[in-house]
Amino acid sequence: MKFALIGQEIPALLPSLLTDLFFAGQAAAELTMEEKNPAMAEVLNRYAAVILERAPEGSCFTVSPDREKVLRGADCVIYAGDLLAASRFRQDQEALSGAEEGDEGLSDQARVNGGIGGLMHTLRQGEMILPLCRAMRDCCPKAIVITLGQPVARTVEMFSLQGFRCYGLGHSALRGPGGLEGVCRALKVEMKTVSAGIAGLPGFAFLLSLKSADGKLDLLPKVHRLAEEGVFGRLAKRWLRDFGAFAIGSAPEHAEFMAAQEDFAPDPRPAFSESVERRKERILWMNTVGQNGQGDPEGQMAQMLLLSRAPVQRPVQLALALVRGEDLLMHGVARRNDSALAGLPRVSVIEAPLQLEKGREVPLRWPLPDGLRGLCLDIDEANRLAARAAFGDRTSLRECIELDPALDGLDRLYLQDVVDRMIGMHSDILTIYDDGKDGEDD
Repeated sequence: MKFALIGQEIPALLPSLLTDLFFAGQAAAELTMEEKNPAMAEVLNRYAAVILERAPEGSCFTVSPDREKVLRGADCVIYAGDLLAASRFRQDQEALSGAEEGDEGLSDQARVNGGIGGLMHTLRQGEMILPLCRAMRDCCPKAIVITLGQPVARTVEMFSLQGFRCYGLGHSALRGPGGLEGVCRALKVEMKTVSAGIAGLPGFAFLLSLKSADGKLDLLPKVHRLAEEGVFGRLAKRWLRDFGAFAIGSAPEHAEFMAAQEDFAPDPRPAFSESVERRKERILWMNTVGQNGQGDPEGQMAQMLLLSRAPVQRPVQLALALVRGEDLLMHGVARRNDSALAGLPRVSVIEAPLQLEKGREVPLRWPLPDGLRGLCLDIDEANRLAARAAFGDRTSLRECIELDPALDGLDRLYLQDVVDRMIGMHSDILTIYDDGKDGEDD
């Protein structure tokens, strides 16, 4: 098996990727990674060499600046990239702010996933993903893709439009105060004692069922009662009344897909990747492992610290099940709907539990409440239009602005002008719109 790793977020994920592949997965595999910075490549190679000492026989790890070499013959491509995400978000934020003091302008539209900010973020992802897909068609046309790139729904759609079987892993709805972890804490039960059905759209998921592990006790009515009492906050309470379902995961992320709300604003400083401080710590710990080895106490401690930052979602676990044809049940997997979420088209990009038997998806059907279906249809359509726009389709760009529910209540014609000006502002990297004509939609 060969796994190709692409994207500037991969170094931070590497400790968990290697561990899940070589030790938890017991897989003898070739792992290749694209890295154009020679100094970082040296750090990663030295670290990986120590890990490989205990890996299954035949395993290898290669870092190269040559994308074709990295991709050639890959069975799976794991993409965790973004294009100048933090700095360009701040540019969007500044451009959307009011021109005068006290005038907020369109600052609420400085978002990661939906609205104008989400659209600009998607267009920038297209500049990364389209060239990657071209290279993949030459080097590994049958590779499965697992994307961790934001916005997850839209990056899944981009790879799918290019003909690849793609799955996405975003922010987990399992952990944190707004996730299943927080719900179980409020119910005074342990997560391992419940069975949850969490489904919806990527970043816009809802708790559609919650039962005891043996299936005898339905806990969802109690969750709804607690939400009505305000235990999970005013947004969860309002959305439950509006949609007939309990929003689970990140409240700011849910809100990004909807029109501006008077009592809530998106996160002004979203986290896109490691902070500078965390990056320095990671490099220090990798160097400690690489220099001292895992048998040394300092090396062991450094490796434990690296693994302590492993994300909840495990792309290698999913990749191994798909490539080796194994059984798996994983929450929060984004992919084309097919028939999993009743009421949405088969082409919709959804988020729901994924159950595999011998590597093939087992249909799990989740009915959407009537009050939620219409909004999900609109958000999904905006997601898919934005993905097409990222490949230079100006018709889809205009339709996305016209239909996106995150822009409800705003002058859509004015927003068309705003987006055109912002594309011009990013013209140094949004090259597909340079000539003012539709780009490739191949």
